[in-house]
Amino acid sequence: MREPDFQLDGWCLDDGEEYHRASPNTFWIPDSHEREGLQPGDLAKLIFRISVDDENEPVAVERMWVLVRERIDGGYLGVLDNDPYAVAQNDELWSGVELPFSARDVIDIRERDEKTIALAAQTPKKRWPQT
Repeated sequence: MREPDFQLDGWCLDDGEEYHRASPNTFWIPDSHEREGLQPGDLAKLIFRISVDDENEPVAVERMWVLVRERIDGGYLGVLDNDPYAVAQNDELWSGVELPFSARDVIDIRERDEKTIALAAQTPKKRWPQT
């Protein structure tokens, strides 16, 4: 399954591990075993790099929560649990849209509960392309 691509999708994910390596004393991320052990219903905070229609600042960076739906080879499939501030409502990057991510992208975790487990079992508004 392909990762989000900035040129193709208009957004991508930033590597949380890279941010942590650059500033280990000020940019905390959960331990790797926590990031690699997410289960359906857990929430993962990711860093999104989004193309916006602004000639002065054509890229917005937002931290948003993603609800884990399932584990896949190389990571996870989740659904966006936030609406980005930088763009108007759309079908490509809005709450309920499915997206893949990996443990290296995770910068924070909220543990699942009965409500989030039930939400994770629902069909996403838009599925991520399987090819």
